[in-house]
This record gives sequence, C-alpha cells and structure tokens, in this order.
Amino acid sequence: MKRKILYSFLLLLLILSVWNYKLLSYGISQGYGQLSIVWNTRPVEEVLKDETIADSIKQKMELIEEIKKFAFDSLGIKRNENYTSFYDQKGKPILWVVTACPPYEMKAHEWQFPILGSFSYKGYFVYEKALEEEKKLIALGFDTDVGEVSAWSTLGWLEDPILSSMLRRKPGSLANLIIHELTHGTLYVKNNVDFNENLASFVGDFGARKFLRQKYGEDSKEFIEYEKGLRFNKEYSERTLGWSKKLDSLYKTFDTKTALDSKQKLKAVLIEQAKTDLIFYLKENKFYTPGYDKIFKKLNNAYFIDYITYRSQQNSFEEEFRTKFNSNFPSYMKYLKEHFPSM
Repeated sequence: MKRKILYSFLLLLLILSVWNYKLLSYGISQGYGQLSIVWNTRPVEEVLKDETIADSIKQKMELIEEIKKFAFDSLGIKRNENYTSFYDQKGKPILWVVTACPPYEMKAHEWQFPILGSFSYKGYFVYEKALEEEKKLIALGFDTDVGEVSAWSTLGWLEDPILSSMLRRKPGSLANLIIHELTHGTLYVKNNVDFNENLASFVGDFGARKFLRQKYGEDSKEFIEYEKGLRFNKEYSERTLGWSKKLDSLYKTFDTKTALDSKQKLKAVLIEQAKTDLIFYLKENKFYTPGYDKIFKKLNNAYFIDYITYRSQQNSFEEEFRTKFNSNFPSYMKYLKEHFPSM
C-alpha cells in the first residue's frame, strides 16, 4: 500500500509542476504532511492486539468498524479500506483550514487545484503556514477564519486512517464523523463544495441517528444524547443562516456610491446584533463553551460562509429524500450516484 501512496504522491507533484509552478511548494508541503501521517500509522488489527493500549481505545476502534459496516450495508456507501489503520496525534492538532470571504459580499473565496477543481477552503498541516495564508488574504481585504480540522477525506487517493482525536468522541458524534467522510469517498462532485459538504452533513446526521437507534435503541443514553445535540445543531445552524441572509441583504444595498465608512458601520452593527443573538441562544441552551469566546471575538463573514457551505441545503435533501424516495436511503444514494458525476 505504501508504494501505491508514494506513486500517487509523485504523480500529484508532476501534475502540480505542469499545471502551475506556484502550486508546487504547496503540493510538496501537503504531500509531505499526508505521507508523514500514513507512514506513521499502525494497522488497527495490530493495535487491538497490543496489551499496552487501553480497552476504551480498542472499543472505539471496534465501534468504527461497526459504523463502517452499517454505512456500507444500510446506506449504500461505497466500500473501501478506510479506517483500517491508526495514527496517534500525541494530543496535537494536525490540520488547519483557511476560509475567506469578501468583506461586503456573502460569497466564499475559492482556490483552484488541478484535477480536484475549486475549493472554498485551503488546508495546511503546518499551523504557521495557515496563518501566513490568512495574513495574505487579510491584506487583500478578505474576512478570514482559520480552524482546526478533526478529519478529512482523500477521496480514495489514499486509505484514510483513524485519528486518535476521533476516539475522544461520543458514539453519535463519532458515527456522524465517519459517515460524513465516507460519503465524500462515495460521491464528490467537482467544483461544487457546497453540494458535497451539505450532502455529507445530511448523510452524517441521518446515518448516525439510524445507526444509534439500531445499535443502542431509542431509549438509550447514546440515542437521546445525540438527538438532543442534533436538534440544537439544526436550530443553531438555521439561526446562523438567518443572520447570513440578513448580512447578504445588507450588502446588496451597497453600490459604488456607498461610502466605505458607511459600509463598515452598517456591517458592524448587524454583526454585533448577530453576535448578541447567537451568544444568548448558546447560553440559554447550555451549549456555550470557552471555545466560542475566540470565535465571537472576530465574528465575520467567513464564519457565516462555513454554515452556508455545510448546512444551507439540509432541508432540500431532507424533502427530496422523504417525498421522492419514501425515506429509502439506499435508493436515494443510488439516485445521487447515478445523477451526479463524481470524481
């Protein structure tokens, strides 16, 4: 497998050098980061036999295998060898993603990559490089955000490993994450990040809920806890998307005659209103954590764009799934794979 990975990496570098020399250094950096992870993984079978590994870790790995089997058998997810190896992060983040948005337009900034097409985010295995990218974007006038990533899909190029950070998740959150990423490996439409991420979010939500019901039952702590979090996330997402629409409506009133100072003041007022509303909602539902302090300190368009990318099409998928396919998920997934060209 590792020889295949090396060949894939060399092919990618060749494509990058031909396509655009400026992308070569980025490709080398990302390839090195990905390869360093793959080269330092351990087969799950080996970890499960290791007597020095805690039983709680082994149980989560076995749960991931159950989630995979469920996704393949019950959701129509494409079978693959993902999550058959393990990478220990040693408690450290390993990937950060940069997103950006114009200051007075609710539209994601996009990066172009050979073969893969356009993406509204750019990943870095080195945090300082992510900050450098952000500084460049800020200098160009963009609203920006840099966030830690808990998992990602290589879309079949490599076999994605279990990351140690995944194993800290509760069953529902873990199932959602695994199914979300497996969905990317099943169907990924070129140049349509919003569709891809919204679909994976929909499948992750639905699939995790169904898995928990099947494994633990509707009266279980695992199912009830996940349902509570799912309802909150849906309501918070809709609230956040509502504010993104208000900001978008405001920006559309601006024209070439609107003074920059006026734009800044009107935007600041609306952002402050959104911040107050969202903080109140989080605290009212007892979901506010210290992590939100950093988020709301620099709340800007990039934060709202993330919700558009991942959550703006959920109701459309839900309606199509229930009305046209009578809630039969394998049939719905078959339809999606047949009607949308995947990479």
